[in-house]
Amino acid sequence: MRDESEIRDQYDCLTEELESEEMRHEGVKQMFTYYKRALGWVLEEEHM
Repeated sequence: MRDESEIRDQYDCLTEELESEEMRHEGVKQMFTYYKRALGWVLEEEHM
């Protein structure tokens, strides 16, 4: 299992990618949003 810092780095990277100008295509934005949300849930559940 990956450690928290690795997951947080991945989450931050996805957030930056989602906000970049290159992510204008709506389908790609939606996919990253779902993935980002899932990572957030994993982080919350592991630290409750």
